[in-house]
Amino acid sequence: MKAVVCTQYGPPDVLQFKEMPKPQPKDHEVCIKNFATAVTGSDVLIRGADMPVLLGLMFRMMIGFRKPRRPIIGLVFAGEIESIGNDVTRFKTGDQVYGFTGFGFGAYAEYLCISEVESKRGGCLAMKPGDMSYEEAAAVAYGGVLAPYFLEKSAIQKGQKVCIYGASGAIGTTSVQLVKNLGADVTGVCSTKNVELVKSLGADSVIDYSKEDIAGRREQYDCILDAVPNGKIDRKKLKAQCRKALSPSGKYISIDDGSPPLKAEYLVQLNALFEAGEFKAVIDRTYPLEHIIEAHTYVDTGRKKGNVVITLKHGIT
Repeated sequence: MKAVVCTQYGPPDVLQFKEMPKPQPKDHEVCIKNFATAVTGSDVLIRGADMPVLLGLMFRMMIGFRKPRRPIIGLVFAGEIESIGNDVTRFKTGDQVYGFTGFGFGAYAEYLCISEVESKRGGCLAMKPGDMSYEEAAAVAYGGVLAPYFLEKSAIQKGQKVCIYGASGAIGTTSVQLVKNLGADVTGVCSTKNVELVKSLGADSVIDYSKEDIAGRREQYDCILDAVPNGKIDRKKLKAQCRKALSPSGKYISIDDGSPPLKAEYLVQLNALFEAGEFKAVIDRTYPLEHIIEAHTYVDTGRKKGNVVITLKHGIT
């Protein structure tokens, strides 16, 4: 099968096309014919391994010192189950599914295997709604699994005031829509060029951070979610600004806090919103797998809106 492997840590050109053995499902695994994936903020972090010394050492101990031990990286997928292991009970051949691979990686390939038994390290998968395209599913999966975890930590209630900092990214665009669905008043923070996008997702107001400092506003928020990708901002400075804008009992939540469990139930809940027309995938650009280096180069700029989707030629609909 065709796959993209990470030959070492570094810039986008460390990614190479290779012919790799097609994986075979173990007893509790399904083998998925992969139709779409995405280049996420986590993917570029894994590829580049560009992080502070102590964190970088911990990362390399877990993932691999000179290169990923699992060379086919990629965290999200959308495709069709081609075969199943002997003990699989929840899925069958032909099911259209999508999900998150976790530390198993493997989504930059024509085929991947994933366990139907959910685990924090092993990823999760869910059925794809029939009216959701594979490209949309790949765009939804990353934020769809991560955003609900951080929002649950904040225990948002109807009528509360919530601010999403980094509202135009993969987690941010998901969070704006989910918080709005909870009945809260949503303020999004983004750059000038993304103001209209964030408004279109349902934000009640939008702050252009290039023109206005959140701490300089009189507004007080019950929750501020910092959804800015790691390495794209001075987190210490942002955290100090956000705390000034919190109500006395308000909560500051950062996507850098904790290690989210990968739960398929989050995707199931999102499916219902999608089918009801209350949630939409946000796709900035789409590239074929053959242009993966170009896609990573773009995501490295930090200017992507929502998601950058990668399509695989076989069976795209």
